[in-house]
Amino acid sequence: MYGLKTEACFDSAHFLTDYYGKCENLHGHRWRMVVYLRCEELQQAGTMRDMVLDFGVFKQGVREFASELDHTLLVEEGSLSPTTISCLEDEGFSLTMLPFRTTAENLARYAFERLCDRGLPVSRVDMYETPNNCAIYAE
Repeated sequence: MYGLKTEACFDSAHFLTDYYGKCENLHGHRWRMVVYLRCEELQQAGTMRDMVLDFGVFKQGVREFASELDHTLLVEEGSLSPTTISCLEDEGFSLTMLPFRTTAENLARYAFERLCDRGLPVSRVDMYETPNNCAIYAE
């Protein structure tokens, strides 16, 4: 089995709906996303012969995804009133509406799925919301 690993960081804010503690309030993180690729065989032809994937291609895909979430407010769909959303957008805030509660666990799964959709053979994503705490999603 062969594998690669890279990481990217992004800064974004979120809050947890239906949560009773400090995290129900709007707060931000410097999210650190560690992405692992895995494959049984190395590529056999072309410029990526004897590679899992070119590191440049891998890093670019991960960093492009991270940039989509950078400096935005991650919002669970239905958690804010349409008036609040409109006011935030009118003030020029960047919102990323997501169909799930914005926990580290769900963000790890979301990153895994989105990176797979980009054709990367992802096997695992570690999503750190603090330097010492991360959620893991793996196949």
